[in-house]
Amino acid sequence: MESTAHSPSIVRPGALKSSFSVEPLAPTIGAEIGNIDLTSPLDDDQYTALRAALVKHKLLVFRDQDISAAQQVALARRFGELEVHPVFPHHPDHPELVMLGGDSKIPGRENIYHSDVSWRERPSMGSMLRCLECPSVGGDTIWVNMAEAYARLPESTRDALDGLLAVHDLLPAFGTRMSTDERAARRAAFPPAVHPVVRTHPETGERVLYVNEAFTTHLLNYIEKNDVRFGIDFRLAEMDLLQYLYRQAAVPEYQVRLKWRPNTIAFWDNRSTQHYAIQDYFPARRRMLRATVIGDVPV
Repeated sequence: MESTAHSPSIVRPGALKSSFSVEPLAPTIGAEIGNIDLTSPLDDDQYTALRAALVKHKLLVFRDQDISAAQQVALARRFGELEVHPVFPHHPDHPELVMLGGDSKIPGRENIYHSDVSWRERPSMGSMLRCLECPSVGGDTIWVNMAEAYARLPESTRDALDGLLAVHDLLPAFGTRMSTDERAARRAAFPPAVHPVVRTHPETGERVLYVNEAFTTHLLNYIEKNDVRFGIDFRLAEMDLLQYLYRQAAVPEYQVRLKWRPNTIAFWDNRSTQHYAIQDYFPARRRMLRATVIGDVPV
């Protein structure tokens, strides 16, 4: 089966052969891609090799890529259909690009471990973030390999997660930015989504821990999967388990940390990672443009 931008199949390791270089950034996640000019459209071989590198390393970093907003949209669209985010401000000419970053009066609030738009029925396959402006010190971003996080859980915990479902919701993270009427409209348009606590990556078959503290609110069927004495046991045990799972993203051994420079692009797989934008630079500015590729329904 051939791989296309809209019908991905498992990409074989041999597809990594290409003219660009791939330099790992950390033992478990991340690679810097060199010897490539993203101002030119990707040919089929480049696309196939980059998709293979993305799936393998989960985060790709490209330095010194002075591309336009239109070129960023075209590049991201090569990997699939792009979403239009319902809350973040959009680029005036390209609604597929969200504009991220505060100013000297409003700090950013992305400093929480999360996977982009996990509250959608079809969450993101990947996100492509381009740095326009950043401070000389501070404003790094951390990414986490959540397949590794799942694989290194105790076996008894992995067994306990089998069949569990989690609820992901837009409003806890974004509702404070909205009026009462806006919250009601967003709730109607984007009801909470239910996804497996452990999803299977559609291209690798990896098992991935898929809960995050930004959007996952509770476990839907905890009481069905566990024996409890009283209601208080059910609630406390559920919350304890969910908090334990949230904390797996903070394990340094599963992470890589990127120092931004203008014209740096990070492209990551939201199906197998979480990330955390460090807010240590306010009131300096950090301005970014993000394109988000729509994914599949987690299973």
